[in-house]
Amino acid sequence: MNRLELPSALVDCDWLAAHLTHPDLVVLDASWHMPAAGRDGEQEWRRQRITGARFFDFDRRIKDPHSPLPHMLPDESLFSREVSALGIENRHCLVVYDSCGIFSAPRAWWMFRAMGHERVAVLDGGLPAWLAAGLPLEQGEPAPAPAGRFVARRQSTWIADAGQVETALQDEGYRVLDARSRERFSGEAPDPRPGVRPGHMPGAFCLPFGELLEQGRLLPRTELARKLAPLLAAEQRLVCSCGSGVTAAIVALAAHLAGHERVAVYDGSWAEWGGSSSLPVRLGQ
Repeated sequence: MNRLELPSALVDCDWLAAHLTHPDLVVLDASWHMPAAGRDGEQEWRRQRITGARFFDFDRRIKDPHSPLPHMLPDESLFSREVSALGIENRHCLVVYDSCGIFSAPRAWWMFRAMGHERVAVLDGGLPAWLAAGLPLEQGEPAPAPAGRFVARRQSTWIADAGQVETALQDEGYRVLDARSRERFSGEAPDPRPGVRPGHMPGAFCLPFGELLEQGRLLPRTELARKLAPLLAAEQRLVCSCGSGVTAAIVALAAHLAGHERVAVYDGSWAEWGGSSSLPVRLGQ
């Protein structure tokens, strides 16, 4: 069988269905929900999933266990160990989906890119699109996957910390885009996390992730480019932020698809920035 190649960082249900049994392919369910939703992505995966999908738990397992912030990117050693336990190897093509359409899957896509794995894509429309198409599903307790051997190689260009964001906010060669709602960005709406201040980073721009989606799918690339054009010049480096580094990855994926190559996610995002009294905050748009 020929080596499998992903057509893009975004694939549709038809492509995935046509390649579902290819030995180079691993499908990952990276569903995660805001705590207030009262939903558990792993429990939902056990009840119903794309055939053969393995659960990628970036909230409880594949995260930095020492950080007080939610689901921060772990070190190479932990990432390699947990990903290998899922039966993943560096040779594999990965397709990641979530149960909302496009919500948390781009976070897993970004994590793999940040750990040096380029052969990864997001399923456009996620599980809802797969269900609507009547494609194969699996229920119940999954069979354990045989262990693989995955070696992570951290790529710092995909990752930004608070110090780098502070510098980027003062540099015309960068643009910081915040994926939160305009109400949270302006401070009109309180932050859902206790102790986190309302508002935004001085110099950041607001691009709510929902404005890049339509019915759980990313807008066409030309539309993504049109949305980004007033905010991001072709020569600028992009840093994406949000509440806790999840929906920032939607903006990162959209920018990548629109042709922007220098894209990073601020992992700590507003959970870190808004929770620190030493970092500046601005209210209003």
